[in-house]
Amino acid sequence: MLAKKKTQNRYGQRVTRVDAPTLEEAIAAAQGLTDDVEGQIEIASQLMGMPEDEVRPVALKLSARSAQPERLPIADRVLARGEASKVVVVERRRPRIVAR
Repeated sequence: MLAKKKTQNRYGQRVTRVDAPTLEEAIAAAQGLTDDVEGQIEIASQLMGMPEDEVRPVALKLSARSAQPERLPIADRVLARGEASKVVVVERRRPRIVAR
């Protein structure tokens, strides 16, 4: 826990807890930025201010655990479930012009 911030409002006193980010959170942020594991290690080490040698084992463990199948586009997911493809027809209506 890094600090607590106390504020007063009309409902009473509120206490907000501020925690320092963890290494796992930094690696998750790096995974959102790049798919390259070495790039993730570099980004996470810079975010945390730690050497890459300390970040590498944790990043490799998390990247192996979070290997998820790639998401399919919505149209492929619908067809993969066995549903028939749906046809959508879009017609454009011209605006009504009022003659004066």
